[in-house]
Amino acid sequence: MLNFLNPIDHTLEVELAYLKPNCLGRQMAIHTTQAGVPNLQDIKIAIVGVKERPQEQKENAELSFKALRLSFYSLFPGNWNLPIADLGDILPGHSRSDTLFAVQKVVEGLLQQDVIPILLGGGQDIAYAQYRGYTYLNRMLHFVNIDNQFDIGDIDGPISNQSYVGKMVSVEPYRLFNYTVLGYQSCYNSADEIALLDKLLFDANRLGNITADITKVEPYLRNADLVSLDVRSIQAAHVQNLHHHPNGFESREICALTRYAGLSNSCKSFSITEMYGLSNNLQAAMLIAQCIWYFIEGVNFRVNDENFNDKKFYNNYQVPIDDTILHFKKSLKSGRWWIKLPKSLHLDNNMESITLLPCSYDDYVAACNQKIPEIWYKAQQKIGF
Repeated sequence: MLNFLNPIDHTLEVELAYLKPNCLGRQMAIHTTQAGVPNLQDIKIAIVGVKERPQEQKENAELSFKALRLSFYSLFPGNWNLPIADLGDILPGHSRSDTLFAVQKVVEGLLQQDVIPILLGGGQDIAYAQYRGYTYLNRMLHFVNIDNQFDIGDIDGPISNQSYVGKMVSVEPYRLFNYTVLGYQSCYNSADEIALLDKLLFDANRLGNITADITKVEPYLRNADLVSLDVRSIQAAHVQNLHHHPNGFESREICALTRYAGLSNSCKSFSITEMYGLSNNLQAAMLIAQCIWYFIEGVNFRVNDENFNDKKFYNNYQVPIDDTILHFKKSLKSGRWWIKLPKSLHLDNNMESITLLPCSYDDYVAACNQKIPEIWYKAQQKIGF
């Protein structure tokens, strides 16, 4: 794994000396030419850049993380106690598949050492390598994509930043149990694609529905094993026109989403992609740096509230709907809610992690009004109730 990692830009090493005392750049372990790769023994969160060649002709297609790193290094940590490292960059391979292989091996190696990787990249198809890094776990996965498009694409064509999800669905070994898109915009997705996502029982959440009440997406992120953020899901005005999409999440909304991702006990990796042209865009660099900051903030404030064997830590609620009784649990530590799947749905040991599905208080209220929550319905459809 370490063979794939290269030091940060040498010009950044000079900048480190001019940072303010106590800021992140002075406290992190950083892979520099002089210091070498940090010892991972005590590291809990590691930043890794994925250098790559653009997959299509673009203006300002340079991919540089210098401004982003400097912005992040200049921030001050919160009340944190988890050691952080910047492991430097994975350089482009001879082919796209070589680069993705390197990403997969780095993610796998970090996961095996209980380190949470934060990947920085260009094309979002690095999320496919991120996903394949979990293969050794031999269990089903929940993938959450913060994006304005579905990125399913042509499953028979070559992998790209617009078709990597199709590869997750179609290439063995099959490990994708659920795929959730947060912030999609109908104008960028065909009716056929929307219908396909519904047919596959995946979760698609429109931008307008989320921004009306952003707290409603917390259960989706709480259930995520891996999360990927496409920068094009952010309003162009908030990233100084890094891309040309006028609508999307505002800066505070995207930071809230990344904090929710960090708070998830299930989330073991996070990627931020489509950052071509970032090198001279200081506004976008600082916003993305803050997204990383809020993700780490979330990780540091995770609550271990999922020990359902001890009844003193949660309340049980039973809601009858026709001939079905829905079982809800509410954590007394965090106030978060879960809904239980019927025992008859536990057909596979790989499914043990979804016995209790994260849900919201609104799902409980809906059940009390005799409406079965969609998250429960889709899960039982997938497993074969």
